[in-house]
Amino acid sequence: MGLKIKFRRSVLVLLAIITAVFILVKCMDRSNEQKISIAPEGPEEYTNTHKCASCHKEIYDSYLQTAHYFTAQPASEKYIKGSFHKEKNKYRYSPFILLSMEKRDSGFYQVAYFKGEEKKAMRFDIVIGSGVMGQSFLTWRGNRLYQLPITYFTAADQWSNSPGFPSDKVLIDRPVTSRCLECHVTFAQGISGPALEPIEFDRNKIIFGVDCQKCHGPAAKHVEYQTKHPGEKIGKYIINPASLSRLQQMDVCALCHSGNIQKTKPSFEYTAGKNLSDYFVIDTLDNFNVSPGNIDVHGNQVGLLKASKCFRKSTVMTCNTCHNTHKNERGKKELFSQRCMGCHNIEAANFKTPTHDLVVGIDKNCIDCHMPSQPSKSIAVFLEGAETPKASELRSHFIGIYPDEIKKFINNQNK
Repeated sequence: MGLKIKFRRSVLVLLAIITAVFILVKCMDRSNEQKISIAPEGPEEYTNTHKCASCHKEIYDSYLQTAHYFTAQPASEKYIKGSFHKEKNKYRYSPFILLSMEKRDSGFYQVAYFKGEEKKAMRFDIVIGSGVMGQSFLTWRGNRLYQLPITYFTAADQWSNSPGFPSDKVLIDRPVTSRCLECHVTFAQGISGPALEPIEFDRNKIIFGVDCQKCHGPAAKHVEYQTKHPGEKIGKYIINPASLSRLQQMDVCALCHSGNIQKTKPSFEYTAGKNLSDYFVIDTLDNFNVSPGNIDVHGNQVGLLKASKCFRKSTVMTCNTCHNTHKNERGKKELFSQRCMGCHNIEAANFKTPTHDLVVGIDKNCIDCHMPSQPSKSIAVFLEGAETPKASELRSHFIGIYPDEIKKFINNQNK
């Protein structure tokens, strides 16, 4: 009798252990499922950025004029820069192949013709780029996004083939991934494909442009709290980038301005205040190998800045030392030069070099000599009929000495 009781107890214990292991395994499986979810911080974490204006109207109105705001918007006449007039709306690949930009009742289209016969009409659905350098365009096919073959190139005020596209044929099947979107929209909900790179998106769950929440973190909880507590002067549930460490401040910008960083976790998981290295393999630059001309000005702006002597000599310098992201300050050389003077004293003995003595009003333009505009190797397009690509010019973020640019600057001021 005692043996039977012991046997029953053993069986019960064994069954309990098996059940516990089974439950544990299932929980682990669910945990793994959660880890590979496409967007763990979904739209419910975010809010409509217009709500920011109720408390921060002056900053918000100023932000609406910035390139960050315009870097992605729904396609409309308001946002598309290129011309749809018959004299300026075409790009000819060959005597037989023509692509025409056309406004139709249902929207704007890039229309491919072969020997005058329409072959395919591709709708403009999303505008990518503020238009300062140019704009590319995306089209929906079902829940997938594709880059359109024609880009607007601002410097020439012309339509051109999109960067990296062939100049002799119409390419229509370049997919747009979540990593592409991550630098142009604040959030996009992936709905299919591998967790690290969804290929389909919910078009109703995209927050266009680089908005307030890209730098301050998802704000739904913040807006809810502040609305209920209007007398609270300290912002709750929101990130103030100024309170972050220097590295974390740089990380916010590095997400999109640090070259070919590679994801280790799904897009849009990284948000302001986290460490970028927990989500990406960072494309670092060897400070000793960086020099003017050997790094593309568009490739890794954060890396170029970090390699600069100004940055390495400082303990506090970040991108925001020079850039006020709430305002459109593009082209204001004197303003940026004054920020240089925050660290460089023009009355100091080491500032009074023979070259500086040749410059008239040096405190009004440090930029053209030490951060000159240079042609990008990555943003280059073929204009119609051209045999060589035309490159956009961007200002280098490697702050240094550029002898040819300095000579050119001094010669020009003496004319």
